[in-house]
Amino acid sequence: MAQRGVECERTLPQIHATLQVAKLDPSELKPTVQCLSFSERFSSEDYCLMEVDETLCKHIESGQSLIIRGDMDEHAVLCSEDKTYDLKIADTSNMLLILPDCKTPDQLGSESSSEHLIHCQIYGFAKSYWELKRTRPKLKKLKKLLMENQYEGPSSEKERNSTYSKYTKEDLMERIQASEQEIMQQLQQIHACRIEGYWRILEFEYEIKLLSHVIQLVDSESWSFSKIPLAICLQELEILEPREMIEHCLNCYGKRYTNEEEVFYAINEDEVCKSIALMLLRNAVKFNLSEFEEVWQQSVPEGMSTRLDQLKGIALVDRNSRPQVIFQLNVEDLPENIQERFNSLFSIRAKWTEEDIAPYIQGLCGEKQTIGTLLTKYARSSMQNGMKVFSSRRPV
Repeated sequence: MAQRGVECERTLPQIHATLQVAKLDPSELKPTVQCLSFSERFSSEDYCLMEVDETLCKHIESGQSLIIRGDMDEHAVLCSEDKTYDLKIADTSNMLLILPDCKTPDQLGSESSSEHLIHCQIYGFAKSYWELKRTRPKLKKLKKLLMENQYEGPSSEKERNSTYSKYTKEDLMERIQASEQEIMQQLQQIHACRIEGYWRILEFEYEIKLLSHVIQLVDSESWSFSKIPLAICLQELEILEPREMIEHCLNCYGKRYTNEEEVFYAINEDEVCKSIALMLLRNAVKFNLSEFEEVWQQSVPEGMSTRLDQLKGIALVDRNSRPQVIFQLNVEDLPENIQERFNSLFSIRAKWTEEDIAPYIQGLCGEKQTIGTLLTKYARSSMQNGMKVFSSRRPV
């Protein structure tokens, strides 16, 4: 049993006597003996152990930080700069002693062959530890917070009540269970904009209005959508909207590049077509598919081509109805929990082909997981008209 205090430290003769009583041959043991004693600062409450992999260990050793995030009603997660981990308490039947100076067998291998003692003090103990498991960031709350106070343009902003919620990056990092890098990527994906130090999401109609200004200018100037000059674009449109809003729109729908020291944007055709489709579908419960495709193609800029695969994850076609219809179904509006996501999808449609359901579940795949793995676990497969379809494993 470990003793308390240095005054009770054992000596080599005492160690030899103990080995003799235990009938152990010293020659069969390592020459270094580690004697344990309780530190005067011993505590069973000041320590919490956490198991980390080699990557996280190096992350900590390099001086970088790990942050625990989550509101009071949420399960805590641990975040590095670019990854999110689920925190789970793992109980152990063995008592875990905290011994900062204790050496492992491989470390003792380099010690001298002569017998000597190492005195190690126990600073605390634990009966459980935190186990980390890589998890998907919980980002749905991010858009929900920003939707509380959408940006509708400078004229509407003056009329707004100052009590509306506004969030800095630091505010969002306090509230969202995701790493900084994952949060910034999601802000970009939902077309959020930093206005006067606060992150805001543009009201959809205002965003479409900005896009329309750009498209009309490109058409009037006979520019190519792959080469829109930033400086001229800002100069021409600043009488209609703030320059930062026009540039934000170009960043959302295009890729910035430099040619001979001048900044240009190449517009992403798929992104433009997708937003115009959303505009058409927003106020329609269901839209006749053939009529929608015709109106959609007429609504996009000349030279752009619409395709149904541009709408993966935001709209769904019902090919079993007569006539066939299309309706908005945005993956961002579905639950983040895997089982709840499948329940929601099967409440919308009893049977899915893999092609139709894939855009709505691919974001749920964890490390080393595939869409097929999720379908095997959360859905039942069967054949319908010679085609493989998936249905719920439980009553919806």
